[in-house]
Amino acid sequence: MNLLELTSRNIKRNFRLYTIYLVSMIIGVIIQFTFSALMYNDDIINALKNKESFKTGVSIATVVIFLFIIFFILYSNSFFMKQRKKEFGMYLLYGMSEAQITLMIFYENLFIGGISLVSGMLIGGLLSKFFGMLLMNLMKYNEVISLNFPIEAIASTVGLFILLAIIISIQSFFMIRRVQIVELFHAQSKKEKTFKSSPFFAILSIVLLGIAVYLITSGKESVFWKEHVSFTSITVTIGLIGGTYLFFRQFTGWLLQVFSNRKRFYEGNTVLWVSSLRFQIRSNTLNLTFITLFSAVLILLIGFVTINYKVQFEAVGMNLPNDIAFQTIDKNTSNHIHQIIKNSNHPIEEYKQIEGLVSKTKSNRAIAFENPQYFTKEILLFSENEYNKIVTMHGKKEKVHLNGMEAVSLSQGSDFPKVYPVDHQPKFTITTKQDQTFNLVEKKDYALLGWGTDPGKSMLIKPSILIISNEAYNNIKKQSVKQRFEIYHIKDVKNAEELSKKIHAIVTKTPNAYYSSFADVYSKQIESSSLVLFSACFLAIIALFALASVIYFKQLREATEEQRLYAILRKIGTTNNIIKSVIRKQLLFVFMPPLLLGVMQSWLILKYYMLDSVKGFPGLTSIIIGVLISYTLIYILFYLSSTSIYYKIVNQKR
Repeated sequence: MNLLELTSRNIKRNFRLYTIYLVSMIIGVIIQFTFSALMYNDDIINALKNKESFKTGVSIATVVIFLFIIFFILYSNSFFMKQRKKEFGMYLLYGMSEAQITLMIFYENLFIGGISLVSGMLIGGLLSKFFGMLLMNLMKYNEVISLNFPIEAIASTVGLFILLAIIISIQSFFMIRRVQIVELFHAQSKKEKTFKSSPFFAILSIVLLGIAVYLITSGKESVFWKEHVSFTSITVTIGLIGGTYLFFRQFTGWLLQVFSNRKRFYEGNTVLWVSSLRFQIRSNTLNLTFITLFSAVLILLIGFVTINYKVQFEAVGMNLPNDIAFQTIDKNTSNHIHQIIKNSNHPIEEYKQIEGLVSKTKSNRAIAFENPQYFTKEILLFSENEYNKIVTMHGKKEKVHLNGMEAVSLSQGSDFPKVYPVDHQPKFTITTKQDQTFNLVEKKDYALLGWGTDPGKSMLIKPSILIISNEAYNNIKKQSVKQRFEIYHIKDVKNAEELSKKIHAIVTKTPNAYYSSFADVYSKQIESSSLVLFSACFLAIIALFALASVIYFKQLREATEEQRLYAILRKIGTTNNIIKSVIRKQLLFVFMPPLLLGVMQSWLILKYYMLDSVKGFPGLTSIIIGVLISYTLIYILFYLSSTSIYYKIVNQKR
């Protein structure tokens, strides 16, 4: 019998085991081909307005996907090889060399890889159309995505899996080479000893987690994060990682010991599932720690990009409330621009002019403007009348009413806008020809003029704006330099990039002249946030496959090792219902703590460091709760499928 015949016989004889490996390979091909097909799809590329950003983003995601597939397949192969160690021991006893076994494995990988490539690329092609439509929907484009199989995607996928076949063969060779024949026959019969936990470390795990939770819930405005950010960050990291590890290593062991010491321990089936878990603490610690932290990171990733996507759609309008706004240069230029807009495909819907005063500040700009590095150094002063006029045009309820030397700063983008009580109003001094000190009554997260923009560079810098009372404005305008601004609202502003380029070229002939356009930012922001959300969700699906594989292979190995134990239980009269109950309780103890810890950690971070920073955007909390519920349901499905698989394996005859 030659190696090819032996390979074919192995696959037929161990079809169930090979099926697990084959499914892993097919999933890898589907993931690789789906994303590659999207990257080379002409319909998608032609629909995008910022092709370079798309290519950069996709390139980064491709590297991540490539690394995942290598990890995923190597992990699957590692499990596959461990399950076959006894078989390889027989081959070595019959005189086969390590090189011949490695070559046989290479043939197997080529055969499995061939099936995986054909089926995976067919499914991946269909999925690429679906995901392409989803991406266009996220970007609010109506482009039709055709079903295609780009030659570049086929070539890259085939190349990747030829490379993987070689890497897997090398991995298999070293796994066979470093294990002795005696070990091969006993590879699946090694059992762990019960682990005795320490009450001190069990308590320490709760203390570490408690400290991390306390620091997180103290919020960004607390003294810990404001004055000791590095130390606090390190403490939280150690608390979460170290606390989680010790929780599974020590606290769960201590809890199982408490169960063991109960008077009713030997009643019912408690002794069966508790004893089994006590033997698995060592091997489960790293897995459960990984699953917990992995779950928290995964939920954080999805939560963050979902918030970002939701906020970006509304934030573009908040950051750029005017379709087109620019500093008045002279009357002829204004008339020329007005005529260009009027004759374009974007008719004028509303037009306003406002007047402001130019001043400099003598106070620290951070008093009035959060993150002052993003704001202009000169301060523009507008009267409450001018401000309220534009607010009315925008249809917003942001009007102000000021008296005397009261002022409101427009610190757009503030995480925490403030209304100051009368006895705690900061003093803010500006100068024109004379110094003027105002009482800051409010720091408002609102844009009057919005970011200065450039058609190529998107957002540049925000104008520093102070709204002052009509009385104060009239008193100082005679001794100040006046500056006028023209504001347009036009039809179909989302597609006004070409119009913006023309007007920008005219306005910027005057150095440092202010110019702002909604269209300069909209497509870039929406396409980038949509791509980030799409990539993150795609990677999350991949990550869930990775998590499922870790859980699945772990339970499969443990169930295989415990077949003999459950066979003995059946011989002494244990019913199938009792066995199912033992398995459900045993796996529930393994599944539930990582889920609860992971969800708790991710929710606290999302709540106190993301949701609290974007309170002005309604519906975000509901979205995050939806993400948490979705993840919990998926995790419950993992649990139910694992109990089913576990029971089927232990119920098989050896």
